[in-house]
Amino acid sequence: MNEQLEVVAEGGGRWEEERADEWLFGQTTDRRQIGVSFLADGRAQVMVWAPRASWVALAIEGNPDSLPLDKEKFGYWCLTTDQLRPGDRYRFVLHGPEDAPPLYRPDPASLAQPEGVHGPSQAVDTGLFYWEDACWINPPLSSYLIYEIHTGTFTPEGTFAGIEQKLDYLKALGVNAVEIMPIAEFPGRRNWGYDGVLGFAAHHAYGGAKALHHLVNACHYRGMAVVLDVVYNHFGPEGNYLDDFGPYLTDQYQTPWGKAVNFDDAWSDGVRRYVIENALMWLRDFHIDALRLDAVHAIKDFGPVHILRELRQHVDALTASTGRTHYLIVESDLNDPRVISPLAEQGYGMDAQWVDEFHHALRVTGGGERTGYYADFQKIYHLSKSYIDAYAYDGQFSAVRQKRFGLRAERNPGHQFIVFSQNHDQVGNRKGGERSSQLFSFDMLKLMAGAVLVSPFIPMLFMGEEWGETNPFFYFVHHSDPALIRAVREGRQKEFEAFYDGGQMPDPQSRSTFRQSNLQWSLPTQEPHQTLLRYYQCLIAIRKQLPALHHLSRRHLRALPDEANQTLVLHRWHTDAHVLCLMNFSKETRLIPLPDGEHRWQKLFDSSAEEWQGLARTGPSPSPESVLSGEAIPVRPESLVLYGRGHERLHVVMPPAIPSPLFMPT
Repeated sequence: MNEQLEVVAEGGGRWEEERADEWLFGQTTDRRQIGVSFLADGRAQVMVWAPRASWVALAIEGNPDSLPLDKEKFGYWCLTTDQLRPGDRYRFVLHGPEDAPPLYRPDPASLAQPEGVHGPSQAVDTGLFYWEDACWINPPLSSYLIYEIHTGTFTPEGTFAGIEQKLDYLKALGVNAVEIMPIAEFPGRRNWGYDGVLGFAAHHAYGGAKALHHLVNACHYRGMAVVLDVVYNHFGPEGNYLDDFGPYLTDQYQTPWGKAVNFDDAWSDGVRRYVIENALMWLRDFHIDALRLDAVHAIKDFGPVHILRELRQHVDALTASTGRTHYLIVESDLNDPRVISPLAEQGYGMDAQWVDEFHHALRVTGGGERTGYYADFQKIYHLSKSYIDAYAYDGQFSAVRQKRFGLRAERNPGHQFIVFSQNHDQVGNRKGGERSSQLFSFDMLKLMAGAVLVSPFIPMLFMGEEWGETNPFFYFVHHSDPALIRAVREGRQKEFEAFYDGGQMPDPQSRSTFRQSNLQWSLPTQEPHQTLLRYYQCLIAIRKQLPALHHLSRRHLRALPDEANQTLVLHRWHTDAHVLCLMNFSKETRLIPLPDGEHRWQKLFDSSAEEWQGLARTGPSPSPESVLSGEAIPVRPESLVLYGRGHERLHVVMPPAIPSPLFMPT
C-alpha cells in the first residue's frame, strides 16, 4: 500500500497529493478496498479505518505473530500480505493509550462471521464466486412485482437455500423481484435484521456469503431480480465495536435508536466511505439488482452533498463501468419529492420509495382502526388521493404531526412509488402481529389485494399474504445482554402504546415468538387459502397482460370517489385500451355509475364471482357482463370488478394453477 502512495506522490506537488487523497477515498468502483480482498497473485490486501487507534495489527488464528499495519492518511491502516488466505479467521488488534490493553475486534468490513458478532472474522475471496448470470438484464423498475421475504421465517429451514427452494413457486405466482429483509450480521440467530452491526457480512445462520451468491444466481436464472434491504440510518447495539475504531456516530443529532450515524461531523469522510463501499459491494460483488434503504428520513446529513446523492453518483459510476443497471429504493417518511428527483434537478436521485400512506389509507378504507398514525386518514378520500397524487399529504395540515406536511410530487412517474396492503413493519409493529387475514373478511382481503394490483405504482406483497397466512409476524430478537433484552421489551411496549389500551406485547426475546412467526406452507393446500392464492395469481396475470394496468402512467388516470357510499372508481388507460376498476368497500351492494361517453365495456374480472368463493350463489345479482358508459351497475359488497374496452384483440390468458409440490413444506 505504501509503495502505491509513494509512486503517486513522488513528484511532491499538490496535484500528486490530491491524487493520493483520491486513491485513499476510494473513488474507484471496480473493486472493494476496505476490509480484506485478494489480489490476482493471491496476496491479501487489508485496509481498515481506525483513526482512534495509535497502532493496528492483524491477528490470524493459528499464526502466533500479529502482522502490523502501516498507518496512512485520514485514519486508514493498510497491509498487503501472503499470510492471510481465504477461509482464515482473523481479528484486528487495536492499540490505544499506552496504559490500556489492546482490543481484539472483528473487521468492520468483514464478509463472514461464522461465530457471530463477537467472534473472529473470516476472509472471503469474492473473486472465486462462479457467476452464471452473464446474460441477465435487470428489467425496468416499472415492471417489478416485488415479494418481501424475511429469510428466517419464510421457510422451515430459515436460510438462503430455503428461499431458493421456493423460487419456482414465486415464479408461478407471477413475482419477478424478491426483496430480502436485512441480512447483515446481527446478534444471535433470529432478528428482523435491523440490528445488524457488521454490514458487509451475510448472516452466518442464513448460510453466509456463498449461499447468498448461490441464491442470486438461482434468482437470475429464473428471471427474477433481487432487492436487498440495507440499513444506513443506525447500527445495532450488541456486538457493535465500531466506536473502538472511529467516530461512526455523532452526538450532534439523535434518532429513535440513539446517536445518529456520523455523515457530516468530524471524521465523517471515513463513515461515508464505509456506507458507499458497502452498497457497491452488494451490487458489484453479489450482483444484487436493487437496494432498499431503510428509513432514510432518520439519516442526518447537512453537509454540502447529501450521502444519498453521493451514493447515487457512485452507483451510476458502477453502472457505467459494468454495464449493469442497479436501482436504489428508499423508505422515506418525508413526503419530499427531492429524495426521488434526478440529480440534474438537484434531487438525491433515488429510483423509488415505499409509500406507507397508501397502505394507511387502504386499511382505513377497508374498515381498519383509526388509532396512532392511522388517525390522519379518512375513508375513500385519502385512498383516492393516493392513487392520484401518490402522497396523501402534500402540504395539508396533519393532525397527528400537528403541522402542515409534505410537498406535491407532480413530476415523478408511477414507477417511483411502491405500494402494498401489508409489509413487515405494518404487521410486525402491531401488538399481536396480526396479518390482514386476521383483521378483515375474506372478501375484503381480495378487494385490498386488487386495490394494490390495479394501482399505477409498483406493487409489493408481503410473504404469505397471497394465501392469507394466519400465523402472526411478530418482532423478535436474540440478544445475550440481559439489560439490552429488558430495554427492548420496555421500548417496544412504550413505542406502540398509542395504538393499544393495556396488555403486553409478545416477548421479542422468546424463541416461541419467533416460531409463531413462521409461514405455514401447508395452508395453500386448504380452503379458502388455495382459492385466495389462485386469485392473486390470476390478478397478477391480468395486471401484466392489460396495457392500461402495466403501464404506470399517473397522467392517464382518473379516480372518482364516493365517500357516502364507500365506493371508488379508478379509470386507467393506455392509448385506446381502457380499464375501469370499480371498488365497493361497503358491506352492501352499491350502484356505481360509469363515466359518461359512448362506449361499451366488457367485464374482465369480478372478485365476487363463484370461483373466488364470492357471493354468486347466495348474494345479490352480479355485475353485468357488458355495460354502456353512463349506466349505474350493481357491485357486490367488499368486491372489485374490472371492466375494459379497447382490448378486443387481446385475450386475457389465465396462468395454469400452481402445482401443489411447489408450495408443500420442504
